[in-house]
Amino acid sequence: MKQLLLVFMGGGAGSALRFLISRSLNQATVLPLGTLMVNVVGSLLIGFLLGMGYRQQVLSTNAMLLLATGFCGGFTTFSAFSYENQVFLKAGDFLSLGIYIVSSLILGVAAVFGGIYFSRFF
Repeated sequence: MKQLLLVFMGGGAGSALRFLISRSLNQATVLPLGTLMVNVVGSLLIGFLLGMGYRQQVLSTNAMLLLATGFCGGFTTFSAFSYENQVFLKAGDFLSLGIYIVSSLILGVAAVFGGIYFSRFF
């Protein structure tokens, strides 16, 4: 039950922060930069946390549940990414669709590797 509460608390905090960032940044440009940003930053953070937790063995299982599973899981959003791509498809905006998909995937995966790499210095 404790572990479930940790995931719940972390997920709520991550979701609330994602909402605030996405609400302010997604309205400013054609591309949903808020969603892109939270997904890339969340990927960097989860890479760092995984590096610290598993490689450095600094974080406990409970800390990993709170931060990686809960916070990062709530902060990042595949469903919003998928919906936004559907909007581009429906509008026939294939250039924005391609840019958004490619940049999300490349930056997200690179951020995970970057987070793991940066965890070596702590």
